[in-house]
Amino acid sequence: MSDRPVRLRLPGENRTRGADMRPYRIAVPDEDLTDLADRLARVRWAPEPAGGDTGYGVPLARVRGLVEHWRRYDWRAWEARLNAWPQFTTTIDGTNVHFLHVRSPEPDALPLVLSHGWPGSVAEYLEVLGPLSDPRAHGLDPAVAFHLVVPSLPGFGFSGPTPDTGWGPARIARAWAELMRRLGYEWYGAAGNDWGSGITVDLGRLEPDRVVGAHVTQTWDPPPDDDPAWIEKLSPAERAVWDAMNHYFDNEAAYGMVQAQQPQTLAHALADSPVGLLGWNAQAMHHHGLDDEVLLTHVTIHWLTGTGGSAIRIYAEEGREPRPDAPSVVPLGVSQFPGDLASVRSFAEHHHNVVAWTRHDRGGHYAASEVPELLVGDIRGLFREVRARRAVR
Repeated sequence: MSDRPVRLRLPGENRTRGADMRPYRIAVPDEDLTDLADRLARVRWAPEPAGGDTGYGVPLARVRGLVEHWRRYDWRAWEARLNAWPQFTTTIDGTNVHFLHVRSPEPDALPLVLSHGWPGSVAEYLEVLGPLSDPRAHGLDPAVAFHLVVPSLPGFGFSGPTPDTGWGPARIARAWAELMRRLGYEWYGAAGNDWGSGITVDLGRLEPDRVVGAHVTQTWDPPPDDDPAWIEKLSPAERAVWDAMNHYFDNEAAYGMVQAQQPQTLAHALADSPVGLLGWNAQAMHHHGLDDEVLLTHVTIHWLTGTGGSAIRIYAEEGREPRPDAPSVVPLGVSQFPGDLASVRSFAEHHHNVVAWTRHDRGGHYAASEVPELLVGDIRGLFREVRARRAVR
């Protein structure tokens, strides 16, 4: 990491500039909403045998309840919430990239790129955009503020399906580096959740002289050198974390295996049936305490943009792209929430430059939506510390 000080003051009022940056506003045609309503009104339900509501996936009653909610759901209200923030599209490495660009009123704000995961969308960050970009208006110290760049991952949501394969986390990180260059940001931070956590770390590895710090909500690192001897050295608490992680991947993450091996086979069903998309995507969200309105917003975005099938390809792409072996040198902060799979800190410290590790007593996998104040506090705390460290060099 470079020892040069961070240039916190970024001159110029408009950093979304150039012919390649196109202003964007979400405007779903009425006929698309009518079509969705029609499909929801004539669902052909899969029979569920006695006892089949436990241990076989998302129960029929749960999906029925979500569909009834979806039929009352007001997409236009969420569309308006998203459109309240400046949005743009650009073409990077041959694919469309949609992003929110929220400039802070604070002159010394630090640029920060926020990355979501699957089956999420940019809507994941709606609750934190204000406090992070305009802390003064939210009763927070304005000395720590951010210019926010919140992209829809390629193949997800308003970025639309990618025209080619190969869009794994490392390639997405390269696209984010290019996006930040186009926006004129020489120095910036990064933060993410789920796949966004991996993209954030990859971005730091790619641009250690430009990424001043990174914050994630998961690391899920393997033992150093994949040596099982490290597992035997774990404390009882960390061994419990490791065992819980493996139990989840062995028993509750079948979706990941399908999406990693044959995503296109599944894509046809997800593109054709909104309830099929809902049932499939809900398996990764409905146990996490996420509000049903937010859950349905993520699913609706994937349905309306036709990205239910393209978004799942990230699982296949991650396994097919070269993965970096070198540890990341960028200062990393990790937030752990009890409703999420925890990470093994001793393993993470061998793969990353961990400078902050916070365990909370509430919140889950979608902390930005569930407990935004906790996530905002952790992100602000990390970058306050990162800037202080660099200022004394």
